[in-house]
Amino acid sequence: MQIVVASTNPVKMNASLLGFQQMFPAQTWEVQGLSVPSLVRDQPLSDAETLLGATNRAHGARQARPTADFYVGIEGGVEQLADGTMSVAAWVVVLNRDGLHGKSKTGTYFLPLEVSRLVESGLELGEADDRVFGGENTKQKNGSVGLLTGDVLDRQGYYISAVIMALIPFKNPHLTFG
Repeated sequence: MQIVVASTNPVKMNASLLGFQQMFPAQTWEVQGLSVPSLVRDQPLSDAETLLGATNRAHGARQARPTADFYVGIEGGVEQLADGTMSVAAWVVVLNRDGLHGKSKTGTYFLPLEVSRLVESGLELGEADDRVFGGENTKQKNGSVGLLTGDVLDRQGYYISAVIMALIPFKNPHLTFG
């Protein structure tokens, strides 16, 4: 079974593969990464924009590779809350070639002011993290969540549970999901 992930980021590709393998262990899975535009800002600044980006990526992957079995869009974003804090979450959207879809959201965590100020100034979260923590290309490694948890939870692990939850409609085809 072929999964097309709407990203060439190895973290997103591996998280998708591991999520599918855990939900459907009897299947043999092949994952392919494909660069697909989100059609939203490089750094989504709201929950709605983040969901739209994940949805656009999944649909774009399906249009580009219509013969695959599944398509995964993963989009991370931030949101400034009324109290001045900035939260982080990602959306996962999974489609199959027949039009069935599932979606899920990761857990939410909050950024330190040193990072959120850089994001507010226009940097993507990954670049802001690299500047504050002295890393390089951390968004393709442990990510913000890994940096902040001391790698107790890295970016890949953060995405896996959301991929699994986005697969719930596919695991339960006898039920109706909106």
